[in-house]
Amino acid sequence: MNRQDYINLLKLGRFHFLGAGFFFFTAGALLAVLINIPFSLERFLLGYLVVLPAHLSVSYSNDYFDVEVDKYGEPTLFTGGSGILVKHPHLRSTARKIALALLTVSVVLAVLFTIRYQMPLFLLLSLIGIFLAWYYSAPPLQLSYRGWGELAMVVSGFLIPCLGFLSLAGFLNMQIILFTLPAMCYQVVFIMSVEIPDLETDLKGHKNTYVVKHGRKVGFMLAGVFGVLSTILFLSTALKEVYTVPDFLVVALISLLPAGIGLWSWKKSTTHREVATRLATYNLIGLFSFIIILDAYFWSLIW
Repeated sequence: MNRQDYINLLKLGRFHFLGAGFFFFTAGALLAVLINIPFSLERFLLGYLVVLPAHLSVSYSNDYFDVEVDKYGEPTLFTGGSGILVKHPHLRSTARKIALALLTVSVVLAVLFTIRYQMPLFLLLSLIGIFLAWYYSAPPLQLSYRGWGELAMVVSGFLIPCLGFLSLAGFLNMQIILFTLPAMCYQVVFIMSVEIPDLETDLKGHKNTYVVKHGRKVGFMLAGVFGVLSTILFLSTALKEVYTVPDFLVVALISLLPAGIGLWSWKKSTTHREVATRLATYNLIGLFSFIIILDAYFWSLIW
């Protein structure tokens, strides 16, 4: 191992992906505060420290198990892996060890959090997330290869905000459950937008994704439809007056950003890889922008 190897291992982590997980976890925690649960920095940080290593491990395990697939393509900011293990195969075993070490840390911290705060549901949800993080690409399940990767991503849209809420509140209620419905829809937008650029690569690597089976235009259609469905769900929450605060009409308004980009990308959708990659990237930028603005709105109501 030399200095460049350590730099490459850091690049392998693709740390920019952690942002979405952090902001969705934070949204769940802030919703707890907005229904009058006291904010605890300790519980918030310890709760997120359970999620962080499991989420980070996905970058290492995916690149390890997908290296034969990634040989057929070129990485982008959000898709195609990091390309590090394709160029530096001697780092493969280290990447696997890092992924397993991160998952182990996540399990240990989940157990300690549960013991400290007497919260077995937190442990259960954490273990489900850790299971999905590893078997998304790891054999024998290899969910992303067998047509189940999309479902795993949708489940994560439920788990992450719930863990944020649970870390402060100690329970789940209908308010947070309703919030996870559009979050799960956004995971459909996310996974479609990630799969769209990789269609040819995944096809050559025998990766049975939804976009491989149905094509790019169908992927864009689903991203657009589920983006709009998220806005409809936020509007429904507002009309049912489930929350006193935040105002879900404002949330629905913010959600027009990814919904609008999704519809525009669907309209402009193409089978051409370079153009499709740009459109898919716009979808992902719309999603990241939405959750950042949403958290900022929640924070403004608290502070």
